[in-house]
Amino acid sequence: MAIGNIAHIGMKQERLDGLYLLIPGTIWGASFLFMAEGLRATGPGGVTLVRLLIGFLTLSLFPAVRRPIARRDWIGVAGVGVLWMALPLTLLPLAEQRVSSALTGMLNGAVPVCTAVVAALLARRLPSGRITAGLAVGLGGAVLMALPGINAGHSSAVGIVLITAAVVSYGFALNLARPLQVKYGALPVIWRAQIVALCLTTPLGLRDVLAAHWSPGPVLSLLALGALGTGAAFIFATTLAGRVGATRASAMAFLIPPVALALGVLVRGERVAPLAILGAAICVAGAELLRRAQSTGPAQRSAPAPVAAEAR
Repeated sequence: MAIGNIAHIGMKQERLDGLYLLIPGTIWGASFLFMAEGLRATGPGGVTLVRLLIGFLTLSLFPAVRRPIARRDWIGVAGVGVLWMALPLTLLPLAEQRVSSALTGMLNGAVPVCTAVVAALLARRLPSGRITAGLAVGLGGAVLMALPGINAGHSSAVGIVLITAAVVSYGFALNLARPLQVKYGALPVIWRAQIVALCLTTPLGLRDVLAAHWSPGPVLSLLALGALGTGAAFIFATTLAGRVGATRASAMAFLIPPVALALGVLVRGERVAPLAILGAAICVAGAELLRRAQSTGPAQRSAPAPVAAEAR
C-alpha cells in the first residue's frame, strides 16, 4: 500500500512538473510577438522598462513576495536580476529590430544547452547520457535555425549575436536562481530581482517611454508581456528549477521555438526559412528527450518550495 502511494505521488509530481514546464515555455514563446508589437509604440529600452514594471506590480499583489531574504543572499538575487532580466530583456528587443520575432523566439531554444554547460562547470561533472543526448539534439536545431539569419546580411547577423548573448545570460541565471528558490520560494526571489532590474533599466528606458506613441495594440501587448512574460512565467520557471534542477528545467526553452514560429507567421505574416523551421522541429525533439530523461533518470530532487502557499 505504501509503495502504491509513493508511486501515485510520483506520478502527480511528474504531471505537475510537466505543467510547470509547459506554461512558461508557451508564455515566453508568445512574448516575442508581444515584444514586436510593443516596438511599434516605443523603443527597445521602453519595452524592457514597461514589461519589468508591469511584472513587478503584478507580483506585488501577492503578500508572499515580502518574505524576508538573508542579506548574504542578496548578491545571488542581484545576479538573477542582471542575468535573467536586465541584460537579456534589454538585448532581445534590440535583436527584434534586426530579425523577426519568430527567429528570435526560435533561437531561444538553445537556452538549455547553455544552462547545462554552466551547470556542468559548477558541479565539475558532465550531465547524464540521456540529458546530453537531448541537449545535443537541441543544439543541432538551434544551429540550423541560426544559419539562414547569419547568411542574410550584417543586420541579421548582429541580431543573432545579441540573441546568443541573451541565451548565454539565461544559462547562468537559471543556475543562480535554483538554490535561492529552494531556500526561499520563487516569489520573494523574482520580486527582488525585478527591483534590481528596474533600477538598472530605468535610465535608458525612461527616455523611450516618454517619447512613445501609444495605441491600443501595443499597450495590450506590453500588458500581457509584463503580467505573463515577466510575472507568471518567471514564477513557474523558478519553481521548476528548484524542483528538478536548472538543466532539466531549462527544457522549457525548447517549447519556445514552435510557439514563436506559429505566432510570427500567422499573426505578423513573417517569413521563415525552411531550414529554420526544421531546426525548430529538432528543438522540440530535444525537449522530448529531456522530458524522458527527467522522468526515467535517477531522482535528484531538492525539497520543493511550498508553491501553493506562495499564492496567498
